Amino acid sequence: MDPDDRRRHGISRARRGAVKRVKTAVAQIGSRGGRAGRLRLNQLEAALVISVQAGLAAALAWSIGHDLLGNPAPIFAPSAAVGTIVAALGQRAHRTIELLLGVGLGIATTDLLLSFLGTGFWQTGFVVGFAVLATLVLFGRSGAAVGQAGGTAVLLATLAPAQNDLEWPRIVEAMVGGAVGLVVVALLVPLNPMRILDRDAAPIYQRLAGQLREVSGALTTGDQPRAIRALDLLRDMGPALDRMHQALSGAEEVVGLAPARWLRRQDVERFARASQQVERVIEHSRGVARRSAMALQYRERIPPELSASVGRLADAVELLRREHRAGRPTERTHRAVRDAVFRAGRARAQGVDEFGDAVVTQLRTAASDLLRAIGYDATSANDEVRRAVQDGEASLHPGA
Repeated sequence: MDPDDRRRHGISRARRGAVKRVKTAVAQIGSRGGRAGRLRLNQLEAALVISVQAGLAAALAWSIGHDLLGNPAPIFAPSAAVGTIVAALGQRAHRTIELLLGVGLGIATTDLLLSFLGTGFWQTGFVVGFAVLATLVLFGRSGAAVGQAGGTAVLLATLAPAQNDLEWPRIVEAMVGGAVGLVVVALLVPLNPMRILDRDAAPIYQRLAGQLREVSGALTTGDQPRAIRALDLLRDMGPALDRMHQALSGAEEVVGLAPARWLRRQDVERFARASQQVERVIEHSRGVARRSAMALQYRERIPPELSASVGRLADAVELLRREHRAGRPTERTHRAVRDAVFRAGRARAQGVDEFGDAVVTQLRTAASDLLRAIGYDATSANDEVRRAVQDGEASLHPGA
């Protein structure tokens, strides 16, 4: 081949490589965009359901206050109902109790002080301040109780001189509004608990699987900075985990209150058990990323099976989320976990150095926790992982 042909051949090969990289990048961007769009759609759906709950609860509470209690302007019942609905998921029953305690404390302190101090501008300020202080001392920084105590104190201190007997209607309407809010949440428009969980758990599973794939790619290409970037992103998952804990509390509240969702109770319990193990998988995945970066830094030998093993662990994380969300058996997750550890055993048999061997150890521990997430006990999970590693090693050295 003459020099011109070689140059043209090199340019053509470079173009094909550039086109392939562009296609890969476009596919990755499209995949991330699709995941972000689905997540946004789930968030919008939850927001719509909560807004419908709030509107329905306000309407029902107003109707009860107006038609049954005979109040021509029932303000407090709809307010308490909406306050219950918009409370954070997992805290609605607690929020209703706080509403009632705040109202009661506000009435008690205001009646007591006004009987001694009389009414006026400074008396109003003193009464409201004392009611808020008493609520903070007794209940801590409970926004619902403090707000209701302060609002009740303002109402009674300013309207009591012109209108008598506000205390009892205030208590009754608060009780009615809180009860209506809980009924709407539990019976009329209950949220889907698995959608609540998936909305806030999806980013965690996606980041965990995505960064494990980044580590796998770094091991394949020898790109140490890529492994370090993955480690940094795995470390920065605290806020997402906090949101998942809140979502789990909300899902447990829904399956506890709503009879229509009682059939999903086992799914929520299974997710709760799995989430504890997933947090451990995240911790060990950080170890995989850290040891991979060290192995690349010291230019250790990286068998191809080691990279493939980390990639299969990422597959197992994604499959765990899909099968739990759908309430299906977890056979595919189990197969992916076992394949990941089998490949890790093959990598060890092919020969790894100090940090490469540490990657295998961390990966084995993460795989054991994933098996526990799908229902294995600790002993069975460890035994399953050990057998898979031994099978991987034996596949290259049958006589060992």
